[in-house]
Amino acid sequence: MATSTEININVRDFSTSPGPRYVKQGEASGELFYHQVLNPLFLQGFNEGKPVIVNLDGVDGYMSSFLDEAFGNLVFDFGADEVAQRLSFISLEEPEWAEMIQQDTYGEWEKRRKKKIAPKITYKHNNWSRLENGSLVEVNYEITE
Repeated sequence: MATSTEININVRDFSTSPGPRYVKQGEASGELFYHQVLNPLFLQGFNEGKPVIVNLDGVDGYMSSFLDEAFGNLVFDFGADEVAQRLSFISLEEPEWAEMIQQDTYGEWEKRRKKKIAPKITYKHNNWSRLENGSLVEVNYEITE
């Protein structure tokens, strides 16, 4: 049995109608996508030394807050350099979404990471992973809002 050389994530498998930023705001939120899909699969790619490819196509559209929360959390937990090195996008339908994430979200959330301004948590998620000082740690926060 052949093994894949990459980790593929299709947002449409999570939802064809991605929702708002936070779980408390509605269904299929960026917060939920991050904790249920993106963090575990990025961690898998990190551990296996595989690139992670996120396909943004095939959905009804995005609120920019969904993308900012999902990919911003990833930058907060792993750092902009690690994310930029390991993560790429397929965004043929709306290439500006990938550009916004890479050009705006990465930088803004890296600033938050350096200032230790933790993301809001609006739902009790399972533990997730974070890279701290070169080591993976398991994280779980109390609901902050």
